[in-house]
Amino acid sequence: MQWRFFAAMFVIVGVLATALAIYQHQLFTPSYALWLVYIPSGLLIGLGSLLYRRRSNVQVLDDGVKISNMFTSVLIDYDSIRSVKALPLRQHFQDRRSRMIAPIMKQHIDKPAVFIRVRGDEAELGKIKKRLGIFKGRLMDEDTIAIPVPDADAVVWEVSSHLPDRMGQNQGGARRRKRRR
Repeated sequence: MQWRFFAAMFVIVGVLATALAIYQHQLFTPSYALWLVYIPSGLLIGLGSLLYRRRSNVQVLDDGVKISNMFTSVLIDYDSIRSVKALPLRQHFQDRRSRMIAPIMKQHIDKPAVFIRVRGDEAELGKIKKRLGIFKGRLMDEDTIAIPVPDADAVVWEVSSHLPDRMGQNQGGARRRKRRR
């Protein structure tokens, strides 16, 4: 959000300075040529901020949960998901992992994030961590992936509705088998 302000200011200042240079008939003098660079710079910063939005994207598809950033994506099928919860991101960085908090994540540290527990052996988990990338790899600890999203509860609700029914979990008192006496 902060970059949008700077992008808009670059474009506005560039347009005003260019209009002033045209008014004074000095558009191509070295002192005013610098102001011409402000407009494309502001547009590039604005485009970069729009692309930066795609850095943390979670999509719930029919095939599974797709976790993607700008360049790579990982599709985790519903059969390999153990559980999904919405918890504060701070809970993922407890104990010695607190030094792994990137400066850009500090603004999201107290907001809810989606915690996905994945089942699989070390090779599968290593493959998922590698596909997540360097910065997203910090968000994976053992078999748990923590992803900061704007509305974690909605994502958890949607993923939970796609998870297959598993027998053997605690299903509440009404569904539990009664013990014979």
